Amino acid sequence: MRKLLLAPILALLFSTLVFAQAPSQPDWVRETSSADWKARDSQGELVFNNKLWIFGGWFNSYEAPPRDVWSSENGKDWKLVTEKAPWIHSDLPMTITFNNKMWFMGGWYNGRLPGHSASNQVWSSDDGKDWKQETDKAPWSPRAYHQAAVLGDTMYVFGGGNYVPKYHANNDVWSTKDGKNWKQETDKAPWNPRLWFSSAVYRDRIWVMGGWSNNPSKNWGDIWHSKDGKNWEKFQSKTCWKERHEHSAFVFQDKIWIAGGHAQPLSNETWSLFLPKDYFANKP
Repeated sequence: MRKLLLAPILALLFSTLVFAQAPSQPDWVRETSSADWKARDSQGELVFNNKLWIFGGWFNSYEAPPRDVWSSENGKDWKLVTEKAPWIHSDLPMTITFNNKMWFMGGWYNGRLPGHSASNQVWSSDDGKDWKQETDKAPWSPRAYHQAAVLGDTMYVFGGGNYVPKYHANNDVWSTKDGKNWKQETDKAPWNPRLWFSSAVYRDRIWVMGGWSNNPSKNWGDIWHSKDGKNWEKFQSKTCWKERHEHSAFVFQDKIWIAGGHAQPLSNETWSLFLPKDYFANKP
């Protein structure tokens, strides 16, 4: 009888010990359930001077987008840097860090209201409060849904366009060393004009991955890279992810990653690609 009673007790003690010794699983931490800024999407974002930054965004398609700037040192406590920045095209802008400044380029204004427009303005700031308009009209056409990258001492803007009221997409590439003077590297890269694509810088090259174009509606699953924004090469592999748009792209643990996106249906896959550091040097 004692043996029968002892057995379940020992089993419970053993399972408790095993559970206690098991390594803890990393998990997401909700730093705040309600940040000081109003709920939104399509905002600009970047990391600068050891702070998180949020710029503008979208509340709905029937009011002007917000023009506020917020910063945080810990992701929990947010400071309103300015309520009304001078730029207005704050829905889907392209934001990036370059030359020790924050940059704000392109974007959409006024949703589907009368007077809506895309932008080709370029703004910069080193504090988020005072913004300098580097140019009112960059030579690249007004756009949203585009991408930007920094490679060496040069900043690039490429692709994107308009979705409403009339679809238009680009596959041009522009570069600048100061945000004011721009050079067209190519008016037609070999990748098709597209919106909602992703980009990263990996192995000293700019990468263009996936995206969407219209007329007819089509997801893209091609991958291209360039070391100068002008000459592009298609990356070929035996295995690849399904065509998609609006996916995330990262460089992490010495690999290039893509995650999620609309692959008809929505996807929660993650894929990674590792290239040896001498991969391009050893290519024939």
